[in-house]
Amino acid sequence: MQQLVAGKTDSLLDRAANGEWLSREEALDLYTSPEVELETLAGAARQLRQQGMGSTITYSPKVFLPLTNLCRDRCRYCTFRRDPDQPGAHWMEPEKVLSIARAGETLGCKEALLSLGDRPEAVFPEAREWLRRRGFRRTLDYVAWISDLLLDETSLFPHSNPGLMARGDLLRLRESNVSLGLMLESTSAALFAAGGAHDDAVDKRPQRRLRTIREAGELKIPFTTGILVGIGETAGDIIDSLFAIRELHLHYGHIQEVIIQNFLPKPEIPMHDWPPPSPRSFARTVAIARLVLGGEMNLQAPPNLSPSHLELLLDCGINDWGGISPLTLDFINPEAPWPHVEELAALARSKGLRLQERLAVYPEYVGRPEFFSDRVGKLVRERTDSAGYPKASRKVSEPEQVAER
Repeated sequence: MQQLVAGKTDSLLDRAANGEWLSREEALDLYTSPEVELETLAGAARQLRQQGMGSTITYSPKVFLPLTNLCRDRCRYCTFRRDPDQPGAHWMEPEKVLSIARAGETLGCKEALLSLGDRPEAVFPEAREWLRRRGFRRTLDYVAWISDLLLDETSLFPHSNPGLMARGDLLRLRESNVSLGLMLESTSAALFAAGGAHDDAVDKRPQRRLRTIREAGELKIPFTTGILVGIGETAGDIIDSLFAIRELHLHYGHIQEVIIQNFLPKPEIPMHDWPPPSPRSFARTVAIARLVLGGEMNLQAPPNLSPSHLELLLDCGINDWGGISPLTLDFINPEAPWPHVEELAALARSKGLRLQERLAVYPEYVGRPEFFSDRVGKLVRERTDSAGYPKASRKVSEPEQVAER
């Protein structure tokens, strides 16, 4: 019997490593089977990455611009959000946005990441008043105006993560954003139970988030999404979330990257005593994500959230480290500093890989004008080389002549 199980497992891994789509049941079997060691999953994930992505590992030099940390949701793992009367509550004025963006330009940044809370004006009169005094009705209107400003006044490409977006919002933001993003986080309904991670977070309802991601596909917007691992979901929930993302991408072809992010407890959050995923269990999730999503999906794990396990994540099939800033904090995880790019370059070289800068849109979309507004598309083409990478990119590393481990 054990020999039969091993034979089935080997067959599944061979199929996955050769680019065949796994069924949900097959993926869940590989993910949860105690007979399938992490190193075995990782080997198949690396093989698939090599087939789809070659030897290039990417990152985006960025400035992080938290336009506001007011939010109507109260996720139990979040340290970013504030009520208007709490210490640290803020809005960023346009002058501050431009000051940071221009400082980032001098350091070689090419992405302006706009992050903020979900629809604070829906619950806070103070938010409505702040917006009204500046001529805006909604926070999303301010995001669109700031995106226009950044595209007009700097060389940075805006990439906005403003929470749920309706179809009209997506169309408006598409005018000046090179890509947009919204984390799915999880399809799990159990997270909305009393005391669950999302029990007071109306905007985290999976169907609402999937609708935004689907409509972005209908509108041909390069889109970033992902899952948050370790907030109370089951193994089946993780597989279901990855399959929901895969199906949308297979239909629309617009999901430019999937982020696999690990939960980390912090003293000030309600989930402060919640255990984080272990490094090896998180790495296993990264590996199964590669096998589910295929070799041509850009797969990212934030390096500042696993600083002691970067090699393990690379070994499990990622091909991107996400946005890394030489100037600004990760305001969502301010306690977690960005790694040095030289460290990532050295790690890549040791694996026979090459670290390469990218824009906030991936190279495979650069030559496809249907994915951009006319204005953004023109700028993207002017600033990229024939491979879709930035012309003024910093040459960080070349691979050593070693076989990838």
